[in-house]
Amino acid sequence: MKFRPENDDSMMTGINVAPLVDVCLVLVIIFMVTAPLLSDPALKVNLPQAKTQEGEEKDKVVVTISAAGKYAVNEKLFTDEPAFLEGIDKVLKEGAARLVVIKADAEAPYGILTDTMQRAKEAGATGITIATEQKKK
Repeated sequence: MKFRPENDDSMMTGINVAPLVDVCLVLVIIFMVTAPLLSDPALKVNLPQAKTQEGEEKDKVVVTISAAGKYAVNEKLFTDEPAFLEGIDKVLKEGAARLVVIKADAEAPYGILTDTMQRAKEAGATGITIATEQKKK
């Protein structure tokens, strides 16, 4: 029988996974806290209310129109209408997304909404959706 002393420097054969689990749980908590902060839109708009059904999540281009004359395509801000419409063209022609979601303020001018829809259709959008808030019963 071979005797082994207590302070033997032989190779360790087991892995302690408790510290790994602790680090992973801390990372999950950090992601849960920061995820809602990352989903803020480029512009805050007051959406019109309607009785609607929830849409399915796909690759999409989000177009935001504020009542104050500010515009956004996905997260890129625009202050003038011609550059905004060109931005829609560029995103639709260069990207893979073909669904356009328009978030227009309830007080936004009607003309820019129709121009946006027309430009998106001409740029190759296969579907256009206007975002609304759910009506309270």
